[in-house]
Amino acid sequence: MEKIVKQGILYDYYGSLLTERQQQIYEDAVSNDLSLSELASEYGISRQGIHDLLKRCDRILAGYEEKLGCIERDKKLRKAAEQILEKCSTQDSEDKKALTEQMLDLL
Repeated sequence: MEKIVKQGILYDYYGSLLTERQQQIYEDAVSNDLSLSELASEYGISRQGIHDLLKRCDRILAGYEEKLGCIERDKKLRKAAEQILEKCSTQDSEDKKALTEQMLDLL
């Protein structure tokens, strides 16, 4: 389950950097949970070809995160914003609290 979640997050961040065909197949495999056989039949490729394409996409997406670090950066920003929100529990800091909530919504 953890692998599927990780694949989904990587795809959400970097999926648009894959080719259109890679996007279609990867999305069908990860989001729509189609089997290798179903994908092979759908796209007219062997099961091994689909398997290789999915592994290649996994490596590409992980490489983007390794180089760009967008997911890790967003995690750190979210954690910092949540800590700020915790400290803004007093009535005097309603403006800070509202701004922090907006920042969390954007992440």
